[in-house]
Amino acid sequence: MSNGLIGKKLGMTGMFLSDGTYVPVTIVEAGPCIVTQIKTKSTDGYDAVQVGFGEKPAARINKPLKGHLKKSGDANCVFLREFNVESPDEYSLGQKITVEMFQVGGLVDVSGVSKGRGFAGVIKRHGFSGGRLTHGSHSQRIPGSIGCSASPSKVIKGKKLPGHYGVDRKTLKNLKIIDIRPEENLLLIKGAIPGAVSGLVEIKQPKTTQKIKK
Repeated sequence: MSNGLIGKKLGMTGMFLSDGTYVPVTIVEAGPCIVTQIKTKSTDGYDAVQVGFGEKPAARINKPLKGHLKKSGDANCVFLREFNVESPDEYSLGQKITVEMFQVGGLVDVSGVSKGRGFAGVIKRHGFSGGRLTHGSHSQRIPGSIGCSASPSKVIKGKKLPGHYGVDRKTLKNLKIIDIRPEENLLLIKGAIPGAVSGLVEIKQPKTTQKIKK
């Protein structure tokens, strides 16, 4: 089976478990995804399936992509992603993959693009504590000394400084699935996941497993 799905982050809420514990959850619209291409070791050097998610008007799809999607039944997919598989022979073009591939209580790795925060200082970007707020202080939110005077007389590469913050690909591993609602294509995942509301996310089977946190 494919080891992942494409989805859309819908937002966060909370729910009570059977034992009365309240947990925060992120709601993800996961799939259904359409198999748009099958890759094998003999032809491509690796085993994988390309899946599509979302729809857009056919008039907004260029001819090369339209010809590519025609093989899978004219699915006007907005997003295309690849997922590794063990047996490509188990898939066919146009096949639908749904949230039923996951199980309640299982673990998943979720990847997405973090929120963009523009140009940020060292306190917001790197978590610096800042300077004193007492009378006479002139270094409240500045990074402070960033280099040496005589040797090596330069700023060391990799020094934490102000700059662009966010819009990075992030992956959170071993997140627990609290609930699955297949009739609505929804996954309820414990905790927060990367990205803004309506952002694209990839939900995958975990590469490494660990003990599930209650």
